Amino acid sequence: MAFIESPRFPDDISYGSSGGATWNTDVLILKSGYESRNANWNQMRYRYNAAMGVRDNSQLDDLIQWFNAMQGRQHGFRFKDWTDYTSSTLGVATTAEDQLIGVGDNAETTFQLIKLYTQGSQTRTRVISKIVASSLKVALDTVVQTSGFTLNYDTGILTFTSPPASSVDVTVGYEFDVPVRFDVDQLSIAIEHYQTGSLSVPLIELRV
Repeated sequence: MAFIESPRFPDDISYGSSGGATWNTDVLILKSGYESRNANWNQMRYRYNAAMGVRDNSQLDDLIQWFNAMQGRQHGFRFKDWTDYTSSTLGVATTAEDQLIGVGDNAETTFQLIKLYTQGSQTRTRVISKIVASSLKVALDTVVQTSGFTLNYDTGILTFTSPPASSVDVTVGYEFDVPVRFDVDQLSIAIEHYQTGSLSVPLIELRV
């Protein structure tokens, strides 16, 4: 089992793929009709159908090449989710103040990149690991930084040469990929049917 950092799954196929976030929730319906709900995950997990992005024979060939090179479910790889791939909101350019990832304490030098999803009083934190090369923007108390830090683009860990001072907001902007694998070991494709929307080639996000 390995994770293939490069190349990324073909963008022209991922662009037409369907899918999105999934959660895992137990729902118990009581005799009274009320419900008891328990969230089993504190992180969403994304699922996609890559077959929806295949529109011609060249893309079909690319999909077959990828599936066999990855040995079905064996290896992971990067995938661009065109509905959610930046630190900003969809269609808005990233800035160095998009996401607050920590507050300086004059001691800590490492910070994990995250993305927050907020609606009213509810906020969920998504750990972001697969950063797109050269997309990172960093600011300390709104002042953009161009040096004094490094980023592990495979893990999303930002490391400063010197710790940010106490009470200083550490903010970032970036583009990211989703770590996924194929969720089947058999690719069943009929050449006369693959463009009808009847195929399913599921991908599932990996915890890395």
